[in-house]
Amino acid sequence: MSTESTSKHMQEERHSLKIQDLAEGDRPREKLIQKGAAALSDAELIAILVGSGTQNLSAVGLAQSILQQHHNDLNELAKRSVKELQRFKGIGQAKAVTIVSAMELSRRRRENGKLKRTKIESAATIYELMHPVLADKNTEEFWIVLLTRTNYFITQQLISRGGTAQLAVDPKVIFKTALDHHAASIVLVHNHPSNNSKPSQADIQLTERLWQCGKFLDIPIVDHLIYAEDTYFSFADEHLVI
Repeated sequence: MSTESTSKHMQEERHSLKIQDLAEGDRPREKLIQKGAAALSDAELIAILVGSGTQNLSAVGLAQSILQQHHNDLNELAKRSVKELQRFKGIGQAKAVTIVSAMELSRRRRENGKLKRTKIESAATIYELMHPVLADKNTEEFWIVLLTRTNYFITQQLISRGGTAQLAVDPKVIFKTALDHHAASIVLVHNHPSNNSKPSQADIQLTERLWQCGKFLDIPIVDHLIYAEDTYFSFADEHLVI
């Protein structure tokens, strides 16, 4: 950042409208203390995170502006990186980091709540289990879900991460991880950032190869779920794995 832009940013911070500058009835922190967090709007909660607005916008106004740019959808906001958030006037690195951290804590809370003694009874269960992990991903990731002999969840492990194209997946890594956790079976999961859940020919070939490995090692692949934002494709449901 240049000296000129740094100076301009500092001036904006000095003249920014802070929460304490608002009328007492409009201060989200006081509202939270008096009425509880549930009484606050999404914009008011984000305003508490950012603390101050710009010369022309209060912290609440800035939060409303950010939400509007994301169609008032917190799931869309959760996809933004620190650098992307910094493109908003009034959002410096510290504020952007605070927002990203809050979004990640929310995601982890949802994830942890679902993982406790989850029994995998269907592809829909896997989809719900992996939704907090994959919902906001703009790049492709390949995960495995490890199960006990009675189909209870053991753990989930990221195997590979890449761009929007086909990932390189090493069977040795998958089955070593399964052996290390004494897993009885494996569910394969990967996302399609394109939101198209239809398997590619490469997906089908990979599933067949890993299914054969699992059969040989007596650690069966019981399903391969392709995750899309609003739906999924299950190889088991389509009788493409046995």
